[in-house]
Amino acid sequence: MTKKLSALALLVAASLSGCAAQNATPVAPESAQKVAAPAETGVVKRDLADGLYEMVLSPKGDALYVASAEGFKDVQGGVIYKLDPTTLKTLGRSHTDLKNFALAISPDGSTLYATNSLDGGITALNTADGKVKHRLLFTERNKEGYPYGARQVLLHDGLLYIGGVADPAVIWVVDAQTLKLKKTIRNAGQWVTGLMWSEQTGRIYVANGGGEILIVNPRTNRIEKRWKPLGDKPALLLNMAEDSATGRLFVTDNSKAKTTLVLDIRTGEIIKQLDVGDSLAVKFNPKRHELYITQRESGKLLSLDATTWAVKQRWDLPPNPNSLLLSDDGQTLYVTVKQAFNKDHSTNGPDSVVRISLK
Repeated sequence: MTKKLSALALLVAASLSGCAAQNATPVAPESAQKVAAPAETGVVKRDLADGLYEMVLSPKGDALYVASAEGFKDVQGGVIYKLDPTTLKTLGRSHTDLKNFALAISPDGSTLYATNSLDGGITALNTADGKVKHRLLFTERNKEGYPYGARQVLLHDGLLYIGGVADPAVIWVVDAQTLKLKKTIRNAGQWVTGLMWSEQTGRIYVANGGGEILIVNPRTNRIEKRWKPLGDKPALLLNMAEDSATGRLFVTDNSKAKTTLVLDIRTGEIIKQLDVGDSLAVKFNPKRHELYITQRESGKLLSLDATTWAVKQRWDLPPNPNSLLLSDDGQTLYVTVKQAFNKDHSTNGPDSVVRISLK
């Protein structure tokens, strides 16, 4: 188990992606839910649970789902939290037998998809009752015999694209209705860390730990191009965002290059390298023409003007701001804030969810 947790520690440091029965836990009383008073105008923080990772909003915008792996020391399974997107109070929770990392949701909001990185799988849950509908565990194993880590998940056109953390890495293509494996895209470099579908080019973009961006044609599910924007310089590319109006692709690195790249989405050429420091999650807001970047090491969230690149605002979110989620109207930003791991894989407190009003 120690080697398995060590592999997970590497995975989350780069990030952050017959069924067992699920239990729908009653919602805790209001008095038991700790929602902090805003430290500054428009900010609400909720200390929630151990092992928080990615988030997704329901299509109607009436629920915020948060994936939790829970603790990594003597704790089995994880939880999917359902929160009020305005108050961050708990509306429900589903206890799962596997740990949860990345999330996606069906267009009708009936099915939630969670990656189970430690076990190399993907789980589909019914949002109505929190029970598992389907699960797929991938068969690939590394040289130590452990499953490839299923990190990021992208839902596009009825298919789930799931990045496998391995060397060489893979991208699994899975039917979203049945969770049947349709295809495995191989030779995806070292560790698939990021996935994004481009509205402008109609292609899927894949970031990896070898400093590459792969372009996948979703009609053939083949890799058409491979870019290495920083050339031979060490880079561990992570998360991506797109400005479809201008054809810009934003790519972060918080490990080696410690930067955010602005690329031409059609050629891969560098338009700008943003020297803002370590960069983890990234979101582009077309409604406000702003770029948001979490900085895990410095404990900050940045808002940048997407034309001048000037820093418009900084939020202090110690110790380690992690994942970002932007509402469809572009007026609300959600952040998971993680605690640092101790040597025994424990932490000194629960991770948090932060809601920021941008109005």
